[in-house]
Parts: sequence; C-alpha cells; structure tokens
Amino acid sequence: MIKLREAKIKDLSTLLEFEKRLIEYERAFTPNLKKSDFNYYDLKSYIKNPEISVVVAEKENSLIASGYALIRSNKTYKNPSHIVFLGFMYVIPNYRGMGVNKKILDYLLDWGKKRGYSEFQLDVYAPNQSAIKAYKKAGFDFETITMRLNIEY
Repeated sequence: MIKLREAKIKDLSTLLEFEKRLIEYERAFTPNLKKSDFNYYDLKSYIKNPEISVVVAEKENSLIASGYALIRSNKTYKNPSHIVFLGFMYVIPNYRGMGVNKKILDYLLDWGKKRGYSEFQLDVYAPNQSAIKAYKKAGFDFETITMRLNIEY
C-alpha cells in the first residue's frame, strides 16, 4: 500500500537523490542545464517551512515519489494575487504509470484548496510529453510557452 505523508528532515538524503535523478532526466529536454552539480530546490528549508508542503509517497518504508506545493505571488497584472506553485514531481522508475504522481498531485491540490487557493501552476519542459499528458489529464492546460534562442558567437 502506498502512503502519502509530509517529508521530514530524515528524508533529505533520499529527496536530494530524487532531485539529482530528476535533473538528469530533464537534461534530455533542455541543452542549457549547467554541467556542474547544482540543485533546483532548497529542500531542507522547504521541509522546515510550514507554508510549503513537501510530500512523499512511501511503500514498505521506502520513499518512491515526491512533490511540493508553495504559495507564490502571481504576476502583478493577473488575478488572483497569489497562486500555488507545484514542483519536484518525481516518481522512481519502477512505480511510474501506476498513478503515484496523481496521488501526490491530488494531495497537493487539496493542500492548496484547504488554504483558500484556487489557482495552481507548474512548469514542464515542452518535450516531456508524458508529463504534459498526465497534467492535462489532471485538468491543467497551457497558459504561456517560454521559447528560447541561443546564438553562440
């Protein structure tokens, strides 16, 4: 049985490994990630912050997935003034396609709704079609698309 719970500091080493795997996975989708080691998130401070939900999925006392929700200011010209931003959506390979990400997503949506928020956003790389399909199935839709051009001299 898969259990969801808020992450704890004791989970940090596993979560940092998840982040490393996520970065490696996403390298295929963008050519401009740094070659050196880096972090997307400040997971330790996220876990300690009561205004951020870092959730993990656990099976047989092993972490198998993660995600977070945090409150962020919206663009000044948009309503509502604040949104719930979702990130760090990672499922270990053996559990992909089994609805684990959907469970985490539902948990985080519920977390935001309980706090009175109605707008949820996330970022996904355009070539990551499996993630896009999953998020669209959950009700997300495109708003803006960031385009890039790299002209090397």
